[in-house]
Amino acid sequence: MDHNNLARVYDFYARTYDKTFGKVFRESREHAIRNLQVRPGERVLEVGVGTGVSLPLYPRDTQIVGIDYSRGMLEQAERRVADERLGNVQLIHMDACNMAFPDSSFDLVLAAYVLTAVPDHRTVMSEMVRVCKPGGRIVFLNHLVNGNKVLAFFERLVSPACEKIGFRTDLALHHIVEGMPVTVRSEQRVKPLRMWRLVECINDKRLAAAI
Repeated sequence: MDHNNLARVYDFYARTYDKTFGKVFRESREHAIRNLQVRPGERVLEVGVGTGVSLPLYPRDTQIVGIDYSRGMLEQAERRVADERLGNVQLIHMDACNMAFPDSSFDLVLAAYVLTAVPDHRTVMSEMVRVCKPGGRIVFLNHLVNGNKVLAFFERLVSPACEKIGFRTDLALHHIVEGMPVTVRSEQRVKPLRMWRLVECINDKRLAAAI
């Protein structure tokens, strides 16, 4: 699925997202934000901010920048920011494959349910590394291929059909981090049904540059 088709799909979802997918993913999003342990004054980038369901969960003493390629999703996020009076949040229409931020702009970069919903997850991950400070954290929450061989087979089998509605099911952790200057610090399964994984990486790009 290319960028424009993907944007159209999520523009279509925008007005009903919170009552559908948003409800399914809410518990895992809340768990992810609670476990970020964001420190006062840190600058956080949320890639694929969607309708902004996670924005009220962040500490008010941190700077949050949210980007999304779907204008429909951003319109919903802008309403939420206004309703919740989130003065610490900035929303920007932006392609996650080509971010308009300088290198090392953020202390923490988060992507929730994004890497399986973009045309090129490797480019998005590379951009997340680029805009994250050396030693900073890169966190993603996503469905990843199950370790069970039978389930993994079916996940790969249904992935082409799922791509037509905006996501894929055949992505594994090594597909995301292999060759990237990151260290996986933690990985945990999260509710509901423990079908999704919360992965925290440390950005090692300073070390990689020195080598």
